[in-house]
Amino acid sequence: MEMETLDDTEIRNILIERIDTRHQGVGIVAGIIDSQGRRVIAYGKLDRDDPRDVTGDTIFEIGSVTKVFTSLLLEDMVQRGEVALNDPVAKYLPAGTKVPERNGQPITLVDLSTHTSGLPRVPSNFHPKDPANPYADYTPEQLYESLSSCELTRDIGAQFEYSNFGGGLLGFALARRTGMDYQGLIRARIAGPLQMTSTGITLSDEMRQRLARGHNDKLVAVPNWDFSVLAGAGALRSSANDMLTFLAANLGYLQSPLTSAMSEMLSVRRPTGLGEVALGWIIGNRSGHTIAWNNGGTAGYRSFLGYDAEIRVGVVVVLSNTFTAAGVDDIGMHLLNPHIPLQPPPREHNEVPIDPKLLEFYVGQYQLAMNFALTVMREGNQLFAQATGQGKVPIFAESDHGFFYKAIDAQITFEIDSDGRATSLTLHQSGATVPAKRIEWARNCLISVLG
Repeated sequence: MEMETLDDTEIRNILIERIDTRHQGVGIVAGIIDSQGRRVIAYGKLDRDDPRDVTGDTIFEIGSVTKVFTSLLLEDMVQRGEVALNDPVAKYLPAGTKVPERNGQPITLVDLSTHTSGLPRVPSNFHPKDPANPYADYTPEQLYESLSSCELTRDIGAQFEYSNFGGGLLGFALARRTGMDYQGLIRARIAGPLQMTSTGITLSDEMRQRLARGHNDKLVAVPNWDFSVLAGAGALRSSANDMLTFLAANLGYLQSPLTSAMSEMLSVRRPTGLGEVALGWIIGNRSGHTIAWNNGGTAGYRSFLGYDAEIRVGVVVVLSNTFTAAGVDDIGMHLLNPHIPLQPPPREHNEVPIDPKLLEFYVGQYQLAMNFALTVMREGNQLFAQATGQGKVPIFAESDHGFFYKAIDAQITFEIDSDGRATSLTLHQSGATVPAKRIEWARNCLISVLG
């Protein structure tokens, strides 16, 4: 079964429009591999003041796409007999480390890989000295301290909750099992065997010359992120050509010692509320096609990796050296299946001043779907909205009860009671209207760093 695909000119026009018209990027590289071979289409620059074009060999931070690699390490180690999916993670931590349990059930390796451990998005003691490089100074001792004090609020395995804490813990535990650090384990088990020479954490001088400079959504250059103990959550850097090699191995176009492990990653499925999660991959049905995907974001980059898991063709990687809330997911999904629409340009909305006292009435968590919520938080006179598994994004008032995103075409309308407190909200996005009732929420879940 062949799938409809876009030609190179159509893809390039999408990238041109995203960068030159919408000004939502500095450089974007898209890669496609299917039964006909591989293609790389790129547009933009390594930096706003750099004359060099991005290419298939340009290196980007890939953020949480790292978790696909961490879960592949897990399955590969299972097949080597080094670990088992249902092993408690405590087995691979120093003796005496207290790891939270619930109803006598321990957190296992598979719980961490599928974001069903019950651990929060980041550890409770995650207080970076430098917010511009938030993961750099988090230590093993802090990790053990956070585990010992963490109390799980739901049964392990019962609910999907995206967790950088869990992904980082998984990579840390697997590295300890082998006696290597995380980067050495990636090199020995994945990057080396697949000859992915542009994939790693610490870059050589030559690789650093190919590193695209990261930018925020205002197209201002920002620092790169460094990871220590939580490297398994988002530390990797790679190129489109290397990621296409990785996807070729997943599709069976490239034979490797990892073929069996890659195939088995999709055999474990747990519900997310909007689809399923496998080992490292999010599984969704879009326009009649089953798609395995993951995405990532750091302060200056967004990434997307996906393939059609049903017909096993139409594999896509999209890398950008600009962070935006919407990211490049819509481009990736559209390249996988042109029937999945691109996000339209944001409509014009005008910010108006409102009484700051009103903002506190909107703070809370609102249930959009099972296991999927929108958390509204306040920092000073600014409201932020954070969907499950995503980063927090500022929202701006266009009326006393109406707010809008600047990065994407989405708006929020709050419904209030007689005291002015919000009881529900309605999310308007991409032509859809989704109501969400307010639910109870825990303030310690509001700490959020996108990874």
